[in-house]
This record gives sequence, structure tokens and C-alpha cells, in this order.
Amino acid sequence: MDSKRNSVQAKPSIVFCHGIWADGSCFSKLIPTLQAEGHQVIAVQYGLDSQAADVAATKRTLGRVSSPAILVGHSYGGAVISAAGTDDRVVGLVYIAAVAPDAHETVQSQLDKYPTPIFGHIKVADGRVWMLPEGVKDFAGDLPEQEQKIVWATHFAPDADLFNQKVDGTAWKSKPSWSIVATEDRTVHPDLERFLAKRMGATTVEVKSSHVPMLSQPQLVIDVIRKAAKAAQGATATA
Repeated sequence: MDSKRNSVQAKPSIVFCHGIWADGSCFSKLIPTLQAEGHQVIAVQYGLDSQAADVAATKRTLGRVSSPAILVGHSYGGAVISAAGTDDRVVGLVYIAAVAPDAHETVQSQLDKYPTPIFGHIKVADGRVWMLPEGVKDFAGDLPEQEQKIVWATHFAPDADLFNQKVDGTAWKSKPSWSIVATEDRTVHPDLERFLAKRMGATTVEVKSSHVPMLSQPQLVIDVIRKAAKAAQGATATA
């Protein structure tokens, strides 16, 4: 039994962290393949109520899979994995069209330097930030129309102050990082993604995609996660 368990656990676990206007199901096109290849996979379901709570939820979720683990963050999820990734169980970080604040930065301070069209299509109501229906074109414009409608119908509104919050931790300064830059992104600016990837020293792949390459280009995203996992597995084996 032990040998079988060890063979299953030989590959690092994959833990997904979603952005705003989404939940863990946004990784549904990635999860089955990674599971079939022998990874334990789980998507963190946090509430977008506060960054501290989202980071805490990520650390709790790390406890539900074997270690070591790769954290994969999309969009705002990049801020979450930057903070949660300082956990000793984490051996690598993958950023998908994501932000990655430094110690003196917030998500909002990064986005302010590189404005994008999506934020002209939002409404703040009841303390949350909602995407207006026409905004989905700037969020997921390369998906088929029916998929875009589903993205909007299931979008999960964050707390209005979420992007101004800060949690300690910049894991990309000490953990290997990979970055997927979405060159057609109208939510997080591609030039911001490029700047952050360079600053992190990340292994970077560019893809012609909207803000949601895990939905529009899932195979490419899977390939990047595979490379991160393989590198982490090799480092663990030689440690």
C-alpha cells in the first residue's frame, strides 16, 4: 500500500486560486487532464470578501492534498498565491494573466498604472463590484458566445475594497515561477503581465488570448503547469 501511495504522491499536487468574477470552476477544462496524469488537484473556493481570508482559505486547502504543491493563480489569484506561496508546502507558482504585487504594492496600485477597458463596464452595488453584461467581451471575448453568457451568469462579485487590501508575502522572490501572458487581455493589461513576469524572473509563455486562457487555450495552460510540476518534482527528488 505504501509503495502505491508513494507512486501516486510522486507528482506534486496542483492547487488553483481563482480571480474575481469567477470561482474554482473556471479551471474545469484543466482539472480532468491533470488528475488523469496523476496529480492531486483541488481548486480553492474562497469568498473574495478579503484578501487575508482568501489567503487563509488557500493555506487550509493546501492541507487537503499531498505536499509538495504547485499554486496556480489566475488574475487576482496571482496576489493570493504570492502571499500563500510562502508556505513551506509550496514549491512553485504559476501565474495565468495575473497580478503579482510586491511588498509595497496592492492589486489596485498595479492595475492603476495599466488601465484596461473592462473597468468601464462595472457597477458597485451592495458593497460588491459587479461586471455589467457588456463587460464580458473585455473579460472573455475569445470564447464562443454561449460560453461568454455562462461566464457572465456565474460571475462572482468581489468586495469593493478587495484590491486595496494587502497581505504580507512575496513568494515569487523565493519560489520558481511561471507566467502566462495573455496578449489580447482587456482586463489585466498584457504590458503589466509582461512587466511582472520579468520582475519575477518567471519562465514566461505568451498566448493570443483574452483574460481567460484557461478557458480559451486550456492545452497551453496545462502544458505550462506540467513544466512547472516536472521542474518541482526534479528539485524535490534531488533535495
